[in-house]
Amino acid sequence: MKNQILILFIGCLFIFSGCHKVKHESDFASYAMTLMDSTLMYYKVPGQVLFYETYPKRDADLVTYLAGADTIRKNRVAYLWPTSGMFSAVNALLRASDDNRFKQMLDSMIIPGLECYWDSLRLPVCYQSYIAEAGYSDRFYDDNLWIGIDFLESYKLTKKSNYLSSAEKIWKFIESGRDSVLNDGIYWCEQKKLSKNTCSNAPAAVFALKLYEATNEKKYLEAGKELYHWTKSCLQDSADYLYFDNISLDGKINETKFQYNSGQMLQAASLLYKQTGEKEYLTDAHNLAKACNDYFFEDFQTEENHNFRALKNGNIWFVAIMLRGFEELYQIDKNPVYLNNFKETLVYMWKHNPNTNGLFGNDVFVHDIDKQKESKWLLTQAALIEMYARLSVFE
Repeated sequence: MKNQILILFIGCLFIFSGCHKVKHESDFASYAMTLMDSTLMYYKVPGQVLFYETYPKRDADLVTYLAGADTIRKNRVAYLWPTSGMFSAVNALLRASDDNRFKQMLDSMIIPGLECYWDSLRLPVCYQSYIAEAGYSDRFYDDNLWIGIDFLESYKLTKKSNYLSSAEKIWKFIESGRDSVLNDGIYWCEQKKLSKNTCSNAPAAVFALKLYEATNEKKYLEAGKELYHWTKSCLQDSADYLYFDNISLDGKINETKFQYNSGQMLQAASLLYKQTGEKEYLTDAHNLAKACNDYFFEDFQTEENHNFRALKNGNIWFVAIMLRGFEELYQIDKNPVYLNNFKETLVYMWKHNPNTNGLFGNDVFVHDIDKQKESKWLLTQAALIEMYARLSVFE
């Protein structure tokens, strides 16, 4: 009962305190905090530590990103993936502001909410794709990777050892998905080992390298190197440096190119350069950054005849993950050009958002911003909170 009261108090604190009006906050920090207010208002399950998948809440809507049929209908809460996006969002706000309210959110809402997805019955333990009380659901390596990376971010920001311990537990699950089929690599889904995906190997490299930063244990650096080089050799398009989506066990490659796959390899290359000083990684990072800018951005002119490189329409969370790679590279070369493209796009989005509730439509940046579907995804809001908060650090 005490926990529920605390949760309700924290929610009310964020929704009604006007935290976006804090003096001296940058515009981007203000945008992030305002959107967090709106997200808590429309997606938070009353009296619980969980979120709804969409707003308006509609149980009948199909979830299409699973490895099989979406069978959960009645009283559905969000799946693990969008829930983990809120973990990233709160971490980004904590980093941008160092505000204790976000530390309270981690401890009273985000971490307890994630625990509802914890599968302690199947070994190795990890998070499953839907709440445990609903029974077994698939366990995805990439879902767990994003959470593991966020635990390391929380550890870096708070120095609480339990966050590091949680990350190390997740790494054990990730290791269980790695074998010698295709000469290395990690599968996408534990229950459906049909392919090895960039989205489960590139963030695994990042996760390992961040574990090395946190622990100084060389085994993590070696794992990061190995996974980076395997992904590069198997899934990079040699024609333009971008990354394909996955390779099936028969060697067939799905050549779809998503923002987050190349973005995570950009971040991994940048981390490897920082940790080893080997220039090949910096060259990889620069080649990939230019390729992403060429492929995922386009020339755009505003109504006021202002020209900039804008993000093409696409999955907004994928773009948030790509931003992490550009941010990592910026910390090395201090070249603001790429981050400025993100900034200009997101400012335009904010100023032209047609939704009176303050939420944002899915998969839309600058084109067709006035043609949004009614249903708004939790993960879209979380991704934008993360991006606005991250960019506030570089204003």
